[in-house]
Amino acid sequence: MTGRLANKIVLITGAAAARGLGAAQARLFAAEGAHVIVSDIDDAQGEARVREICAAGGSAEYLPLDVTDEAAWEAAMVGILARHGRLDVLSNNAGVFAIEDVESTSLAAWQRIFAVNQTGVFLGMKHALPLLRLSAGGSIINFSSIGGLVGFGPAAAYQASKGAVRLLSKNAAMHCARDRIRVNSIHPGVIVTQMADSITPEVIQGFADSTPFGLGQPEDVAYAALYLASDESRYMTGAELVIDGGYTAR
Repeated sequence: MTGRLANKIVLITGAAAARGLGAAQARLFAAEGAHVIVSDIDDAQGEARVREICAAGGSAEYLPLDVTDEAAWEAAMVGILARHGRLDVLSNNAGVFAIEDVESTSLAAWQRIFAVNQTGVFLGMKHALPLLRLSAGGSIINFSSIGGLVGFGPAAAYQASKGAVRLLSKNAAMHCARDRIRVNSIHPGVIVTQMADSITPEVIQGFADSTPFGLGQPEDVAYAALYLASDESRYMTGAELVIDGGYTAR
């Protein structure tokens, strides 16, 4: 295979949804020569993404994975090691969203959002690191949000979880530097994905009006992830890439 990710083994969590950030990364990474492990809890959509990638000439496989389940992470790493002998890139992309302010958020909702958005990232790094050490300098890409940088609207648990991902990424970057494993975070603005469908049209329009470049597309974020996954970013760790069309520049 040729391309910027030629022969790299890449695991992307939350990659099943056709209009999601994970699927956009999976398509692009495969087109750049990677073998993409598409992971999700939606088996039907996950298998569909793999068929789509392979039909386009890429290399991919589907891995069922609940990012909140530590035993599932352990089993996933055992399988990847047996099949591929290493892991080159981990994209911790899986996430959930809810519009609830600090008073209306239930404890159960808070814990669920943190379990996926923050604990899932922690577990992914913890259990992928031994495989990443077998690579000649691996890359971890953690998905935060502009919601992890600035306050906006009634999304208390979501923003808190994404803020935690931001600082966890910096801490992990320091820990992993000795192994030449890079850890960076991506902070998308409002992107036209299936997750955005859960936001009311009025709120979406408000974001569009407040963003100099308007709303983004999944591919806009995937290209940033491609840079972090590739060896072109070999001197970049502990950094934040903000892909928000200028929203936070206001």
